[in-house]
Amino acid sequence: MSATLSVIMPVYNGEKFIGAALGSARDQFRDGIEFVIVDDGSTDRTLEIVRDLAEALPVRIISPGRIGNWVAATNIGLREATGDWACFLHQDDLWLPGRIERLWREMETAKGALILHNAVFIGPEGERLGPWTCPLSDGIVPPDQLTERLLIQNFIAINAPVFRRNAALESGGMDETLWFSGDWDLWLRLGGLGPVRFIDAVLSAFRVHSASQTASRELFANEWELQLTTVLDRGLNNWTRTGKCRTSVERAARFSIAVNTALSAASRGQSAQTMTVLGELLALGPAGWRRYFRDSRIVQRVIPRLILQWQARP
Repeated sequence: MSATLSVIMPVYNGEKFIGAALGSARDQFRDGIEFVIVDDGSTDRTLEIVRDLAEALPVRIISPGRIGNWVAATNIGLREATGDWACFLHQDDLWLPGRIERLWREMETAKGALILHNAVFIGPEGERLGPWTCPLSDGIVPPDQLTERLLIQNFIAINAPVFRRNAALESGGMDETLWFSGDWDLWLRLGGLGPVRFIDAVLSAFRVHSASQTASRELFANEWELQLTTVLDRGLNNWTRTGKCRTSVERAARFSIAVNTALSAASRGQSAQTMTVLGELLALGPAGWRRYFRDSRIVQRVIPRLILQWQARP
């Protein structure tokens, strides 16, 4: 029997947070939801915790062995799931109260392939660090408008959307070469398929901590920039807008990549090329500044990490 909603959870050595993640889902479980757990070869108590919670949730565990790529594990989950709709819940994130009730109503009437909402940043102990909001108005968002804003920066928390599972698979699933930007690539594709329903409410929590993949994984030279540029170029190729708006969006989007690359380098103690980035900012001009600061959510993304760095000081 197929589900209405498949919750895809790639896991690896997540014993510290996975109980809270699944617990937040258990508290609002309803019939029609399945949980597909794809274990990437955990060596800690992750699967023991999942099996304990399986008494209260319809959990299916898939163990393909060590892959070392959460995107590949996610694709396995998408293929093995049965739901008409799907969403991602990472082992360190949370659903907030009322999420499923609100989304369920929208899934019953949605015309497009993507429904999304706002999120909040939380720290290692679950403390709130600040909002993570989308630069959209509540209601139906035309695909062209979503693309225009989403090209600047991925402002969608990975645990915020629900989407039509077949649409994701038919579009190619997640690109397994994009280990940190694969979700941005997917949202751009799904958002272009039809009207997007945006709910202006905070319904999930995204945890920031030093052991997360994006914070701890070793990068090869220019990898951050290359992955982001790959997604941007694909998005631009699929976007039909022309003229001054397209030029403005592309300039702001490439500046956003420069900022993200510099921030990634700085967080790893590498040269951030600050003067180059400042020069590109000045070149954007007032209209470009407004577009960038509205759509990149740069302040919202940076403040939680600064708070954690300050708290970690001896």
